[in-house]
Amino acid sequence: MRSHLLNDTTAEQYRRSVTQGVERVAAKLATTDRPFTGVTVDALSPRIDAIDLDKPLHDTTAALDELEDVYLRDAVYFHHPRYLAHLNCPVVIPAVLGEAVLSAVNSSLDTWDQSAGGTLIERKLIDWTTARIGLGPAADGVFTSGGTQSNLQALLLAREEAKTDDSAKLRIFASEVSHFSVKKSAKLLGLGQDAVIAIPVDHDKRMQTLALARELDRCAEDGLVPMAVVATAGTTDFGSIDPLPEIAELCARHGVWMHVDAAYGCGLLASLKYRDRLTGIERADSVTVDYHKSFFQPVSSSAVLVRDVATLRHATYHAEYLNPRRMVQERIPNQVDKSLQTTRRFDALKLWMTLRVMGADGIGQLFDEVCDLAAEGWKLLAADPRFDVVVEPSLSTLVFRYIPAAVTDPAEIDRANLYARKALFASGDAVVAGTKVGGRHYLKFTLLNPETTTADISAVLDLIAGHAEQYLGESLDRAS
Repeated sequence: MRSHLLNDTTAEQYRRSVTQGVERVAAKLATTDRPFTGVTVDALSPRIDAIDLDKPLHDTTAALDELEDVYLRDAVYFHHPRYLAHLNCPVVIPAVLGEAVLSAVNSSLDTWDQSAGGTLIERKLIDWTTARIGLGPAADGVFTSGGTQSNLQALLLAREEAKTDDSAKLRIFASEVSHFSVKKSAKLLGLGQDAVIAIPVDHDKRMQTLALARELDRCAEDGLVPMAVVATAGTTDFGSIDPLPEIAELCARHGVWMHVDAAYGCGLLASLKYRDRLTGIERADSVTVDYHKSFFQPVSSSAVLVRDVATLRHATYHAEYLNPRRMVQERIPNQVDKSLQTTRRFDALKLWMTLRVMGADGIGQLFDEVCDLAAEGWKLLAADPRFDVVVEPSLSTLVFRYIPAAVTDPAEIDRANLYARKALFASGDAVVAGTKVGGRHYLKFTLLNPETTTADISAVLDLIAGHAEQYLGESLDRAS
């Protein structure tokens, strides 16, 4: 079995095996004509259940054949221009190359003696990102598994910086359309979901700062302690960006930690056209970024950034076998000193390779393209009497719903939209997401693929309308 270990004696076998895998994926990408096959759970489960993991195939080609049957053939392919659902981007080739390198070398980014250059590369990228944000010379941060972990760590730091020993008094303020991880983080931090105060949003789904001001004042009047305000730069459902400068002013006035969840909107940091939409982010105490959303990186590639490196001490724990305190005096850089994780992949390498091959402007150009596409898609929806579109996009998300001319029952319209989404997914012709607005069911395009065109959007809208009309026709037939 030693023949399967990657080392100096098996380098050629490694080359052959990985090449076979790359060729399979390349062939699949070249021939995929729709984002999904429409396979059902009931159809796919028996194929996987029938595999006996205690009986290996002892052959790479056979294992890849089997993988074709249980995964590659029916995977949901984000690179396809009619995958329009969640915050999943097509990935750039330099990042995939970085993924191949980091997996093979398998550095662990917790300590210097496990990563060396990897540690310095990650630190350089953190410095690059904090400079793009404008957090100042004392800024720092660390790569994370994703936006949920970044938000958790940021709120942990905010809790520790809050001026109270009574955690029951702490309150977090976030818009009513902020990410669910804010409430989840409050629960994990021992505060409970009730500690999160939802601030109403305006017509454009942006936090209402007057309402935030009232809640901050009420918090003080009630003897409670405002722990953090979470502003969102790119909400998951709408792509809306909260009024960051006004929120920053309120946080400064009340002495409250300002966290900006820019997991989605961080692509604007590289934008050539729309960077000003993030104005105010430079005043944050902490920022979440997800490179694997709008920097076209493979999952996972994310970070949490802070204005003051000293606040990261709240995530520090020294273990004698790993990062003893003496290493700080010896100026040995251990990333575990700032991270909630211990063992951690060298995910920073993917972004490093992307910047070294494409440059930040190359990333920004791609993100600008999808923002422009969303603006064109909004015009199509606004002009189409079959659909009701919620807000004009700030980023690349469109939320809308099919409105039949002859049906007025909102519940029936809900069912028609739900049916259309499920039928479209089952067909494999396109994949779209869904959400609720005002208690009603809506559909969502999350446009992150520069290869998607307005023709694709028009075609998918026609498919949605066709499925919805089919449902309503059958519903009328059943009723009669």
